[in-house]
Amino acid sequence: MTLKIFFIGTGGGRFVTLTQRRRTGGIRMVADDDLHMHLDPGPGAFIYSVWSKLSPRNLGAIMISHCHLDHYADAEVMIEAMTRGMTKKRGVLIGSRSVLYGNEICGPAISRYHQSMPKAVVISIPDKRFPIGDLEVSITKAEHADPDSVGFLIETPDVGSVGYTSDTTYFEGIGEYYHGARLLILCTLRPHGAPWKGHMSTDDAIKIIQESKPDAAVITHFGMKMIMADPELEADLIQKKTRVPTIDAKDGAWVEVGESIEFCYKKTRTTIV
Repeated sequence: MTLKIFFIGTGGGRFVTLTQRRRTGGIRMVADDDLHMHLDPGPGAFIYSVWSKLSPRNLGAIMISHCHLDHYADAEVMIEAMTRGMTKKRGVLIGSRSVLYGNEICGPAISRYHQSMPKAVVISIPDKRFPIGDLEVSITKAEHADPDSVGFLIETPDVGSVGYTSDTTYFEGIGEYYHGARLLILCTLRPHGAPWKGHMSTDDAIKIIQESKPDAAVITHFGMKMIMADPELEADLIQKKTRVPTIDAKDGAWVEVGESIEFCYKKTRTTIV
């Protein structure tokens, strides 16, 4: 099996969303060129997917970590594509409690109408596990402004696991959720020395990677301060501090997890590990 991870967008936070300094389309994962999953389809996810020749109609699953606009804005149109214009019950919708039902702070983000058409709807609660095709998905804990926020760990039968933190601050025990992952994708909104409550900075990413010890790491979901600081320099700092190969995601880049882990951007392919 191979797992390909396409960075439809690498931006996050309200100011990057409003300026599109980086796209805010989230991540497409494709297992063996067959099972297509979209993680956190923020503003632009639909059109950027089409531009990337990754048709939303091919989706088999949509996964939404929490109820903030930069993570769910295009969810309903992606559901319509997945269900062939709301004509076929197909695919899986996976969302936090806030996304599906709302809480005291936010949500719900997806209408009852759009929740009615996927073949299955799964509420994401930390430590829950369920299959999608040949993959196993574990829900991980996150600590963010939306109290129902979660992350994901996608486990494959033969090439290891890929973790996705979503938006979270560092907290004791977070590294255990992703311990031993082949690849860890961290939503690193802020650069070194610029913490923001409820969000991840480069300093938080360093601690999480040191605890979880993945084979490789990718930082993404950059806010304006991170973009101004230069994500490539921040990734270099993380790698220096953790000794774990770390790259900064770029709009339109993709990572292939197989026997090796390779980063592909434009016409350049680089083996990470």
